[in-house]
Amino acid sequence: MCNGHDHDQDPKLTRRQAMTAGLAVGTAAAAGLAGGAVQAQDDPYADPAEPALPPSTMKLDLSRAALVVTDPQIDFLSPDGVTWGVVGASVERNNTVENIERLFIAAKAAKITVAVSPHYYYPTDHGWRFEGALEKLMHKIGMFDRKGALTTEGFENSGADWMPQYKKYINDGKTIVTSPHKLYGNETNDLALQLRKAGVDQIILAGMSANLCTESHMRETLEQGFEVAVIKDATAAAMLPEGDGYLAALTNFRYMANAVWTTDEVVEMLA
Repeated sequence: MCNGHDHDQDPKLTRRQAMTAGLAVGTAAAAGLAGGAVQAQDDPYADPAEPALPPSTMKLDLSRAALVVTDPQIDFLSPDGVTWGVVGASVERNNTVENIERLFIAAKAAKITVAVSPHYYYPTDHGWRFEGALEKLMHKIGMFDRKGALTTEGFENSGADWMPQYKKYINDGKTIVTSPHKLYGNETNDLALQLRKAGVDQIILAGMSANLCTESHMRETLEQGFEVAVIKDATAAAMLPEGDGYLAALTNFRYMANAVWTTDEVVEMLA
């Protein structure tokens, strides 16, 4: 109690109080990191033993939920894809290919909306006058290349095509296939429109790649007012000298998503 009323009812904290509270949280977090050092050495992707952030309160509501899968394509998920040399270890570790299929199966059985947000590059996209590091690389290796926006010539079984085991779910005439995103997020396609028109405001998010398109879709849909759960073992990322993309994404998933679930948890919720 302070001046006859609860501290929680105070409209403002003083700068000193805020700094003191922040220091306490920081000290607790540091202690947690130290205590979890052995665990982190065993598995750098393991959940923290003593999380500092509040637990998720998200409850899946099938009447307003959708499964959204980013880039379920050969170039990301197959040994025949152009990125396998840098993403393959992460894909295999997480059992990503199989887990994405399990999500497709469970979502279809539960009759919830399913949407795929693909990544395509057309010949005109190779004329861009400036690019980020990964844009340069993707264009250089021909990632997700298609002959053009109005033709499917050469598409079948190319790097831009769906993984073969996903085709029966995606090509069933019920799955929403959005216009392509061109960099990482869905700002450049119609995903948000399609979901809103379907009455969706909860998203089960999976796909590739964790720190690029998947994380960017998470950020944009959160900004658009959707409730988003990221499925941490139905994604994966590149490991390069510049850093482990999956580990970077996992940190941000924990910080920002409304929930971070496993495939097993989602399959059970959808049953």
